[in-house]
Amino acid sequence: MKLYSAKQIYKADQISIKKEEIESNELMERAALQLFNWMHLRMQGAPVKIHLFCGIGNNGGDGIALARHLVDHGYNLEVYVINYSEKRSKDFLINLDRLKDRKVWPHFMNCDDELPVIGREDVIIDGIFGIGLNRTPDAWVKKVIQHLNSSEAFILSIDIPSGLFTDEGPEDFESIIKSNYVLSFQTPKLVFFLPETGKFIDQWEVLDIGLDPEYLRETETDYELIGKNEVLTLYRPREKYGHKGTYGHSLIIGGSYGKMGSVCLSSKAALYSGSGLVTSYVPKIGYNILQTSLPEVMVLTDADENELTDIKFDIKPSVIGVGVGIGTSGDTVNALSSFLKSNKLPLVIDADALNILSQNKELLKELTEDSILTPHPKELERLIGNWKDDFEKLDKVKKFSKKYKCIVVVKGAHTIVVQNDKGYVNTTGNPGMATAGSGDVLTGVITGLRAQGYPALDAAIFGVYLHGRAGDIAVESTGFQSLTASHLIDNMAGAYLDLFKMPEQPVVEEENQQN
Repeated sequence: MKLYSAKQIYKADQISIKKEEIESNELMERAALQLFNWMHLRMQGAPVKIHLFCGIGNNGGDGIALARHLVDHGYNLEVYVINYSEKRSKDFLINLDRLKDRKVWPHFMNCDDELPVIGREDVIIDGIFGIGLNRTPDAWVKKVIQHLNSSEAFILSIDIPSGLFTDEGPEDFESIIKSNYVLSFQTPKLVFFLPETGKFIDQWEVLDIGLDPEYLRETETDYELIGKNEVLTLYRPREKYGHKGTYGHSLIIGGSYGKMGSVCLSSKAALYSGSGLVTSYVPKIGYNILQTSLPEVMVLTDADENELTDIKFDIKPSVIGVGVGIGTSGDTVNALSSFLKSNKLPLVIDADALNILSQNKELLKELTEDSILTPHPKELERLIGNWKDDFEKLDKVKKFSKKYKCIVVVKGAHTIVVQNDKGYVNTTGNPGMATAGSGDVLTGVITGLRAQGYPALDAAIFGVYLHGRAGDIAVESTGFQSLTASHLIDNMAGAYLDLFKMPEQPVVEEENQQN
């Protein structure tokens, strides 16, 4: 699913209006009707007090149009117009007149007005600001937003939480509505999935308001949302006459004294993701550990007992995953440096290998093209430097990706895979995966997919999806707190099988027929 910018959505509006030969307020009416249908289906006329707060732009117009439908169906509604400017959009005024025709008079709130009392059992509809907001709200509007947030009432936002910018980071986090639910027109917004701004949205849903499908289909976006439908197109089925050599050979290089578990996790994950063969290259201390715990994995050892000091092997793997548990001692830095300078094979780079690269930036130019880097936030910061917000972070990652011709997996609640100017936002995963070894498993999964012949970008996108989906399946039986990295591997099979599971159809009970 494409994630459109505010500018692209505005253009889609304009093209749709022109092609369909309709007025802009008709498109607004279409949006309001979708909002109402969503609410009415769930509320069924319940006598809950609804407080609708709207601005004076088009987002406010959506809210005013929605208010008319709610009034027509007998809902207990109070409408508040936040008078933050003298300017009003044409469509807002049209819908305001329509509402007044029904003898409904909104409360026009100004900076000196008393804030309304809102009960915990009430519902708030937030339509104060839309996707066009590009400055922090005035102080008195901020006070209104904080009042709504502190009410403990259920907050439903129209299109985007008020105060949130669509295509840049916020300047004041205290000026943003914290939404329980967002009904987003046509497409979700990138800010729903970023660490700084995603916390303002508990849940979201897309409402199709019929924007021009040709424009939406042909328009390229900077980001795409990755779900089951998207990864199904990447999946490569097994061949009937394939053998273990058909599905590649993964080499996992890692480990040091006290950190052999990371190599075990990565190696096992590479197997479970489908790699035909897996070899682990470890310090001598890891030999018995690997041979005992993973009988399916072959083992090569470094000359040193406790750490990697000279990475040399006489096998020809399809791909190499390097970095898990290796540490950053001087000897290991020298060993990794020599290895990178001579290596010509595809790479998946994680953990301490990333830290070594950040401390020795000249080594970045030694990476083979389309190497996949999988940093967590602190490792990423060491690689690209500080950032002021998530948008600057992503811009820096894009520049880094282009400069070093690599793919960067920006790990987080919604992991984003970046190659050049394009980002792919993952939808699977859960907070239980914030646990030791989870990243090691991801390294193994991506390495295993790359070994099977998946192109680098596809391996990264698919690997992140499978990793998160395995976590989602695992958490159903473990809960968040007890989920471990090993559970992710154990549920990798479930993640694959889930790709082809059809949604359950509602059971229709047959009526008893009397003769």
